[in-house]
Amino acid sequence: MNDWPEAWSDDNRGRRYGRGSASAQPESPRVMRQVRRGQPAPPGQGAYGGVPQQPQYVDGHGSGGYDDYDSGYNTGQVYGGGRGGGDGYGPQRPAPDWRRRIKWTAITLVTVLFVTTVATYFWADSKLNREVDLSKVIERPEKGEGTNYLIVGSDSREGLSDEDKKRLRTGSSEGKRTDSVMILHTGDNGPTLISLPRDSNVEIPTFKGSESGKTYQGTGRQVKLNAAYAEDGPELLVRTVEFNTGLHIDHYVEIGFAGFANIVDAVGGVEIDIPQDIKDTKSGADLKKGKQTLNGEEALAFVRTRYALAGSDLDRTKNQQKFLSALANQVATPGTVLNPFRLYPTMSAGLDSLIVDKEMGLFDLADMFWSMKGVSGGEGTSMNMPLAGSSGGNLLWDEDKVKQLVNQLNNDEKVTVTGD
Repeated sequence: MNDWPEAWSDDNRGRRYGRGSASAQPESPRVMRQVRRGQPAPPGQGAYGGVPQQPQYVDGHGSGGYDDYDSGYNTGQVYGGGRGGGDGYGPQRPAPDWRRRIKWTAITLVTVLFVTTVATYFWADSKLNREVDLSKVIERPEKGEGTNYLIVGSDSREGLSDEDKKRLRTGSSEGKRTDSVMILHTGDNGPTLISLPRDSNVEIPTFKGSESGKTYQGTGRQVKLNAAYAEDGPELLVRTVEFNTGLHIDHYVEIGFAGFANIVDAVGGVEIDIPQDIKDTKSGADLKKGKQTLNGEEALAFVRTRYALAGSDLDRTKNQQKFLSALANQVATPGTVLNPFRLYPTMSAGLDSLIVDKEMGLFDLADMFWSMKGVSGGEGTSMNMPLAGSSGGNLLWDEDKVKQLVNQLNNDEKVTVTGD
Protein backbone atom coordinates (compact mmCIF):
# COMPACT_ATOMS: atom_id res chain seq x y z
CA MET A 1 0.00 0.00 0.00
CA ASN A 2 1.37 3.37 -0.98
CA ASP A 3 1.57 5.83 1.94
CA TRP A 4 1.40 8.84 -0.38
CA PRO A 5 -1.91 10.17 -1.66
CA GLU A 6 -2.86 9.48 -5.23
CA ALA A 7 -0.56 11.08 -7.77
CA TRP A 8 1.99 11.76 -5.00
CA SER A 9 4.17 8.76 -5.66
CA ASP A 10 7.85 9.17 -6.21
CA ASP A 11 7.41 8.20 -9.84
CA ASN A 12 4.83 10.88 -10.39
CA ARG A 13 6.95 13.40 -8.56
CA GLY A 14 9.93 12.65 -10.68
CA ARG A 15 7.91 12.74 -13.89
CA ARG A 16 5.77 15.83 -13.35
CA TYR A 17 7.64 18.33 -11.14
CA GLY A 18 10.10 20.57 -12.90
CA ARG A 19 11.26 18.04 -15.49
CA GLY A 20 9.55 19.22 -18.63
CA SER A 21 6.69 16.75 -18.56
CA ALA A 22 4.88 16.38 -21.83
CA SER A 23 1.71 15.48 -20.05
CA ALA A 24 -1.37 17.44 -21.03
CA GLN A 25 -2.05 18.12 -17.41
CA PRO A 26 -0.59 21.34 -16.01
CA GLU A 27 2.21 21.05 -13.58
CA SER A 28 1.36 21.38 -9.93
CA PRO A 29 3.10 23.98 -7.79
CA ARG A 30 6.71 23.12 -7.22
CA VAL A 31 7.95 22.15 -3.83
CA MET A 32 10.58 24.56 -2.48
CA ARG A 33 14.01 23.00 -2.51
CA GLN A 34 14.93 23.86 1.02
CA VAL A 35 12.11 21.72 2.40
CA ARG A 36 13.05 18.04 2.41
CA ARG A 37 10.52 15.42 3.24
CA GLY A 38 11.52 12.94 5.86
CA GLN A 39 11.04 9.18 5.62
CA PRO A 40 7.43 8.16 5.58
CA ALA A 41 6.09 7.13 8.92
CA PRO A 42 5.21 3.47 9.40
CA PRO A 43 1.64 2.69 8.55
CA GLY A 44 -0.75 4.04 11.10
CA GLN A 45 1.83 6.13 12.99
CA GLY A 46 1.51 9.50 11.31
CA ALA A 47 -0.09 12.36 13.15
CA TYR A 48 -3.08 11.95 10.87
CA GLY A 49 -2.65 8.36 9.96
CA GLY A 50 -1.21 8.38 6.36
CA VAL A 51 0.18 11.94 6.24
CA PRO A 52 3.97 11.96 5.98
CA GLN A 53 6.02 13.47 8.75
CA GLN A 54 6.65 17.22 8.32
CA PRO A 55 10.19 18.55 8.01
CA GLN A 56 11.90 19.69 11.15
CA TYR A 57 14.02 22.85 11.41
CA VAL A 58 16.92 23.51 13.67
CA ASP A 59 18.47 26.98 13.58
CA GLY A 60 16.80 27.64 10.25
CA HIS A 61 17.92 24.36 8.62
CA GLY A 62 15.97 21.39 7.50
CA SER A 63 16.53 17.97 8.90
CA GLY A 64 18.73 16.98 6.03
CA GLY A 65 19.07 16.79 2.28
CA TYR A 66 20.50 19.30 -0.17
CA ASP A 67 23.39 19.77 2.24
CA ASP A 68 21.00 21.34 4.71
CA TYR A 69 20.45 24.26 2.28
CA ASP A 70 18.85 27.30 3.84
CA SER A 71 17.56 30.17 1.79
CA GLY A 72 17.03 32.40 4.80
CA TYR A 73 13.25 32.17 4.99
CA ASN A 74 13.46 31.10 8.61
CA THR A 75 15.59 34.04 9.70
CA GLY A 76 13.85 36.84 7.78
CA GLN A 77 16.97 37.52 5.69
CA VAL A 78 15.64 36.72 2.26
CA TYR A 79 15.36 40.34 1.12
CA GLY A 80 18.19 41.87 3.08
CA GLY A 81 18.99 42.48 6.66
CA GLY A 82 16.85 45.55 7.20
CA ARG A 83 18.20 48.99 8.03
CA GLY A 84 20.76 47.75 10.42
CA GLY A 85 22.56 45.56 7.90
CA GLY A 86 22.63 41.75 7.68
CA ASP A 87 23.37 39.09 5.13
CA GLY A 88 20.42 39.85 2.82
CA TYR A 89 20.59 40.38 -0.88
CA GLY A 90 19.16 43.98 -1.07
CA PRO A 91 21.15 47.30 -0.87
CA GLN A 92 22.22 48.28 2.60
CA ARG A 93 21.25 51.76 3.98
CA PRO A 94 23.83 53.15 6.43
CA ALA A 95 22.66 54.82 9.62
CA PRO A 96 22.66 58.67 9.32
CA ASP A 97 25.72 60.41 10.72
CA TRP A 98 23.99 63.15 12.72
CA ARG A 99 27.24 64.63 14.01
CA ARG A 100 28.44 65.17 10.46
CA ARG A 101 25.10 66.64 9.38
CA ILE A 102 25.02 69.09 12.30
CA LYS A 103 28.61 70.11 11.59
CA TRP A 104 27.96 70.94 7.93
CA THR A 105 24.67 72.66 8.72
CA ALA A 106 26.46 74.91 11.23
CA ILE A 107 29.24 75.65 8.73
CA THR A 108 26.66 76.55 6.07
CA LEU A 109 24.75 78.88 8.40
CA VAL A 110 27.92 80.63 9.57
CA THR A 111 29.07 81.08 5.97
CA VAL A 112 25.71 82.54 4.90
CA LEU A 113 25.68 84.86 7.92
CA PHE A 114 29.24 86.01 7.24
CA VAL A 115 28.59 86.69 3.56
CA THR A 116 25.34 88.55 4.37
CA THR A 117 27.06 90.66 7.02
CA VAL A 118 29.96 91.60 4.74
CA ALA A 119 27.60 92.41 1.86
CA THR A 120 25.40 94.54 4.14
CA TYR A 121 28.44 96.41 5.47
CA PHE A 122 29.70 97.37 2.01
CA TRP A 123 26.18 98.24 0.84
CA ALA A 124 25.59 100.50 3.84
CA ASP A 125 29.06 102.04 3.67
CA SER A 126 28.53 102.95 0.01
CA LYS A 127 25.31 104.83 0.87
CA LEU A 128 26.92 107.25 3.36
CA ASN A 129 26.98 110.79 1.99
CA ARG A 130 30.48 111.88 3.00
CA GLU A 131 30.25 115.49 1.86
CA VAL A 132 31.85 117.43 4.73
CA ASP A 133 35.61 117.91 4.61
CA LEU A 134 36.90 118.70 8.09
CA SER A 135 40.42 119.09 6.71
CA LYS A 136 39.30 122.54 5.54
CA VAL A 137 38.79 123.63 9.16
CA ILE A 138 41.81 125.63 10.34
CA GLU A 139 43.39 126.38 13.73
CA ARG A 140 41.69 123.48 15.44
CA PRO A 141 41.95 122.85 19.20
CA GLU A 142 43.90 119.87 20.44
CA LYS A 143 41.96 116.61 20.51
CA GLY A 144 40.91 115.47 23.98
CA GLU A 145 39.85 112.11 25.40
CA GLY A 146 36.75 110.41 24.01
CA THR A 147 34.89 111.31 20.81
CA ASN A 148 32.84 114.41 20.01
CA TYR A 149 30.07 114.37 17.39
CA LEU A 150 28.49 117.57 16.12
CA ILE A 151 24.87 116.62 15.29
CA VAL A 152 22.94 119.11 13.18
CA GLY A 153 19.28 119.14 12.24
CA SER A 154 18.84 121.36 9.19
CA ASP A 155 15.68 122.85 7.76
CA SER A 156 16.59 121.58 4.30
CA ARG A 157 13.53 120.88 2.16
CA GLU A 158 15.54 118.79 -0.29
CA GLY A 159 13.61 115.74 -1.42
CA LEU A 160 10.24 117.18 -0.39
CA SER A 161 7.47 117.68 -2.95
CA ASP A 162 5.12 120.66 -2.74
CA GLU A 163 2.55 118.33 -1.21
CA ASP A 164 5.08 117.12 1.39
CA LYS A 165 6.01 120.68 2.31
CA LYS A 166 2.36 121.53 2.85
CA ARG A 167 1.68 118.36 4.84
CA LEU A 168 4.77 118.76 7.05
CA ARG A 169 4.34 122.54 7.45
CA THR A 170 7.97 123.18 6.45
CA GLY A 171 7.43 126.20 4.24
CA SER A 172 9.35 126.68 0.99
CA SER A 173 12.43 128.68 1.98
CA GLU A 174 15.40 128.22 -0.32
CA GLY A 175 18.72 126.93 0.98
CA LYS A 176 19.06 125.49 4.47
CA ARG A 177 19.76 126.64 7.99
CA THR A 178 20.41 124.88 11.27
CA ASP A 179 17.27 123.96 13.11
CA SER A 180 19.17 122.33 15.98
CA VAL A 181 22.82 121.89 16.98
CA MET A 182 24.07 119.34 19.53
CA ILE A 183 27.37 117.98 20.74
CA LEU A 184 27.44 114.30 21.72
CA HIS A 185 30.47 113.25 23.75
CA THR A 186 31.19 109.54 24.15
CA GLY A 187 33.77 108.11 26.52
CA ASP A 188 34.39 105.94 29.58
CA ASN A 189 32.05 107.89 31.87
CA GLY A 190 28.90 107.61 29.83
CA PRO A 191 27.63 109.78 26.97
CA THR A 192 26.82 113.47 27.34
CA LEU A 193 24.40 115.20 24.97
CA ILE A 194 24.61 119.02 24.95
CA SER A 195 22.26 121.27 22.99
CA LEU A 196 23.62 124.55 21.64
CA PRO A 197 20.62 126.87 21.10
CA ARG A 198 20.66 128.20 17.57
CA ASP A 199 20.24 131.73 18.97
CA SER A 200 23.48 131.37 20.98
CA ASN A 201 25.74 134.41 20.71
CA VAL A 202 29.07 133.39 19.10
CA GLU A 203 32.04 135.00 17.36
CA ILE A 204 32.86 134.18 13.75
CA PRO A 205 36.63 133.47 13.72
CA THR A 206 39.14 133.49 10.86
CA PHE A 207 38.21 130.68 8.48
CA LYS A 208 38.97 129.24 5.07
CA GLY A 209 36.10 129.25 2.58
CA SER A 210 34.80 125.73 1.91
CA GLU A 211 34.36 126.43 -1.80
CA SER A 212 36.80 129.24 -2.60
CA GLY A 213 39.63 128.09 -0.35
CA LYS A 214 40.22 131.76 0.45
CA THR A 215 41.04 132.74 4.04
CA TYR A 216 38.65 135.23 5.65
CA GLN A 217 40.09 137.07 8.62
CA GLY A 218 38.03 137.25 11.77
CA THR A 219 36.85 140.69 12.86
CA GLY A 220 35.28 139.81 16.20
CA ARG A 221 31.86 139.76 14.57
CA GLN A 222 29.12 138.50 16.93
CA VAL A 223 26.25 136.55 15.39
CA LYS A 224 23.74 133.89 16.23
CA LEU A 225 25.10 130.34 15.92
CA ASN A 226 22.86 129.37 13.00
CA ALA A 227 24.30 132.28 10.96
CA ALA A 228 27.65 130.48 10.72
CA TYR A 229 26.03 127.56 8.92
CA ALA A 230 24.05 129.87 6.64
CA GLU A 231 27.23 131.78 5.72
CA ASP A 232 29.54 128.96 4.66
CA GLY A 233 28.01 125.61 5.55
CA PRO A 234 29.15 122.77 7.82
CA GLU A 235 32.89 123.58 7.77
CA LEU A 236 32.37 127.09 9.12
CA LEU A 237 29.87 125.81 11.69
CA VAL A 238 32.47 123.32 12.98
CA ARG A 239 35.15 126.04 13.01
CA THR A 240 32.83 128.38 14.96
CA VAL A 241 31.85 125.75 17.55
CA GLU A 242 35.48 124.73 18.11
CA PHE A 243 36.62 128.36 18.41
CA ASN A 244 33.91 129.33 20.92
CA THR A 245 34.07 126.16 23.07
CA GLY A 246 37.63 124.83 22.81
CA LEU A 247 36.29 121.33 22.01
CA HIS A 248 37.74 119.35 19.11
CA ILE A 249 34.94 118.01 16.89
CA ASP A 250 35.78 114.53 15.60
CA HIS A 251 32.75 113.86 13.40
CA TYR A 252 29.92 115.77 11.78
CA VAL A 253 26.38 114.38 11.20
CA GLU A 254 23.49 116.28 9.58
CA ILE A 255 19.91 115.33 8.77
CA GLY A 256 17.14 117.30 7.04
CA PHE A 257 13.38 117.41 7.55
CA ALA A 258 12.55 114.70 5.00
CA GLY A 259 15.19 112.30 6.27
CA PHE A 260 14.09 112.69 9.85
CA ALA A 261 10.45 111.90 9.06
CA ASN A 262 11.43 108.93 6.85
CA ILE A 263 13.56 107.34 9.57
CA VAL A 264 10.74 107.60 12.11
CA ASP A 265 8.30 105.98 9.71
CA ALA A 266 10.80 103.26 8.77
CA VAL A 267 11.10 102.05 12.39
CA GLY A 268 7.32 102.00 12.73
CA GLY A 269 7.05 105.16 14.83
CA VAL A 270 8.68 106.20 18.09
CA GLU A 271 7.10 105.97 21.51
CA ILE A 272 7.58 109.03 23.70
CA ASP A 273 5.99 110.55 26.79
CA ILE A 274 4.84 114.10 25.97
CA PRO A 275 4.84 116.26 29.12
CA GLN A 276 1.99 118.57 28.07
CA ASP A 277 -0.66 119.21 25.46
CA ILE A 278 0.93 120.87 22.42
CA LYS A 279 -0.89 122.79 19.71
CA ASP A 280 1.21 124.87 17.35
CA THR A 281 -0.15 126.08 14.02
CA LYS A 282 3.32 126.93 12.67
CA SER A 283 4.84 123.47 13.18
CA GLY A 284 1.53 121.64 12.76
CA ALA A 285 1.77 119.96 16.17
CA ASP A 286 -1.52 118.90 17.74
CA LEU A 287 -0.53 116.43 20.45
CA LYS A 288 -2.01 115.38 23.76
CA LYS A 289 -0.14 114.89 27.00
CA GLY A 290 0.99 111.35 27.81
CA LYS A 291 2.81 108.34 26.35
CA GLN A 292 2.14 107.73 22.67
CA THR A 293 3.75 106.61 19.43
CA LEU A 294 4.48 109.37 16.90
CA ASN A 295 4.79 108.82 13.17
CA GLY A 296 7.18 110.80 11.01
CA GLU A 297 4.87 113.76 10.45
CA GLU A 298 3.94 114.05 14.13
CA ALA A 299 7.56 113.62 15.25
CA LEU A 300 8.80 116.41 12.98
CA ALA A 301 6.10 118.73 14.28
CA PHE A 302 7.04 117.84 17.87
CA VAL A 303 10.77 118.59 17.55
CA ARG A 304 10.14 121.85 15.65
CA THR A 305 7.62 123.30 18.09
CA ARG A 306 8.78 126.27 20.14
CA TYR A 307 6.09 128.95 20.08
CA ALA A 308 3.69 126.80 22.10
CA LEU A 309 6.31 126.16 24.80
CA ALA A 310 6.93 128.41 27.81
CA GLY A 311 10.70 128.19 27.43
CA SER A 312 10.56 128.65 23.66
CA ASP A 313 13.83 127.48 22.05
CA LEU A 314 15.26 126.11 25.31
CA ASP A 315 12.25 123.85 25.84
CA ARG A 316 12.41 122.86 22.20
CA THR A 317 16.04 121.71 22.53
CA LYS A 318 15.03 119.54 25.49
CA ASN A 319 12.27 117.95 23.41
CA GLN A 320 14.72 117.38 20.58
CA GLN A 321 17.17 115.63 22.90
CA LYS A 322 14.40 113.50 24.36
CA PHE A 323 13.06 112.47 20.99
CA LEU A 324 16.45 111.73 19.39
CA SER A 325 17.35 109.50 22.33
CA ALA A 326 14.02 107.68 22.00
CA LEU A 327 14.57 107.30 18.25
CA ALA A 328 18.05 105.84 18.79
CA ASN A 329 16.60 103.47 21.38
CA GLN A 330 13.94 102.32 18.90
CA VAL A 331 16.50 101.76 16.14
CA ALA A 332 18.65 99.63 18.47
CA THR A 333 15.83 97.32 19.63
CA PRO A 334 15.86 93.60 18.63
CA GLY A 335 12.55 94.21 16.82
CA THR A 336 14.43 96.45 14.38
CA VAL A 337 17.92 94.93 14.32
CA LEU A 338 16.78 91.30 13.95
CA ASN A 339 13.95 91.99 11.51
CA PRO A 340 15.36 92.44 7.98
CA PHE A 341 12.01 93.81 6.76
CA ARG A 342 12.44 96.70 9.21
CA LEU A 343 16.23 96.92 9.49
CA TYR A 344 17.02 97.46 5.81
CA PRO A 345 14.32 100.12 5.21
CA THR A 346 15.51 101.92 8.35
CA MET A 347 19.14 101.78 7.28
CA SER A 348 18.24 102.90 3.76
CA ALA A 349 16.12 105.81 5.00
CA GLY A 350 18.79 106.93 7.45
CA LEU A 351 21.83 106.52 5.23
CA ASP A 352 20.17 108.23 2.28
CA SER A 353 19.32 111.29 4.36
CA LEU A 354 22.44 111.67 6.54
CA ILE A 355 25.32 113.94 5.55
CA VAL A 356 28.57 113.12 7.34
CA ASP A 357 32.25 114.01 7.25
CA LYS A 358 34.68 112.19 4.99
CA GLU A 359 36.27 110.25 7.86
CA MET A 360 32.96 108.96 9.26
CA GLY A 361 32.59 105.19 9.22
CA LEU A 362 29.74 102.82 9.99
CA PHE A 363 31.27 101.91 13.35
CA ASP A 364 31.41 105.60 14.26
CA LEU A 365 27.77 105.96 13.28
CA ALA A 366 26.84 102.91 15.35
CA ASP A 367 28.76 104.32 18.32
CA MET A 368 26.84 107.58 18.02
CA PHE A 369 23.42 105.88 17.94
CA TRP A 370 24.33 103.51 20.76
CA SER A 371 25.50 106.42 22.91
CA MET A 372 22.30 108.35 22.26
CA LYS A 373 20.38 105.24 23.28
CA GLY A 374 22.40 105.28 26.51
CA VAL A 375 21.30 108.84 27.20
CA SER A 376 17.63 107.83 27.09
CA GLY A 377 18.40 104.78 29.22
CA GLY A 378 19.79 106.89 32.05
CA GLU A 379 23.41 105.90 31.43
CA GLY A 380 24.39 109.41 30.34
CA THR A 381 23.61 113.10 30.71
CA SER A 382 21.57 115.50 28.58
CA MET A 383 21.67 119.27 29.05
CA ASN A 384 21.63 122.67 27.40
CA MET A 385 24.74 124.78 27.18
CA PRO A 386 24.94 126.80 30.45
CA LEU A 387 23.56 130.30 29.88
CA ALA A 388 24.14 133.62 31.62
CA GLY A 389 21.34 135.65 30.03
CA SER A 390 20.64 137.29 26.69
CA SER A 391 21.57 140.42 24.75
CA GLY A 392 19.70 141.77 21.76
CA GLY A 393 17.88 138.47 21.27
CA ASN A 394 21.14 136.46 21.42
CA LEU A 395 21.62 133.94 24.24
CA LEU A 396 24.87 134.43 26.19
CA TRP A 397 26.79 131.44 27.50
CA ASP A 398 28.02 131.25 31.08
CA GLU A 399 31.75 131.42 30.36
CA ASP A 400 32.91 129.92 33.69
CA LYS A 401 30.55 126.95 33.47
CA VAL A 402 31.32 126.41 29.81
CA LYS A 403 35.05 126.33 30.57
CA GLN A 404 34.51 123.80 33.37
CA LEU A 405 32.27 121.67 31.13
CA VAL A 406 34.81 121.65 28.31
CA ASN A 407 37.63 120.65 30.69
CA GLN A 408 35.57 117.71 31.97
CA LEU A 409 34.77 116.57 28.44
CA ASN A 410 38.35 116.94 27.21
CA ASN A 411 39.56 114.82 30.13
CA ASP A 412 36.63 112.41 29.71
CA GLU A 413 35.54 112.99 33.29
CA LYS A 414 32.05 112.63 34.69
CA VAL A 415 30.12 115.80 33.89
CA THR A 416 29.00 117.67 36.99
CA VAL A 417 28.12 120.98 35.31
CA THR A 418 24.41 121.62 34.83
CA GLY A 419 22.77 123.63 32.09
CA ASP A 420 19.46 125.35 31.51
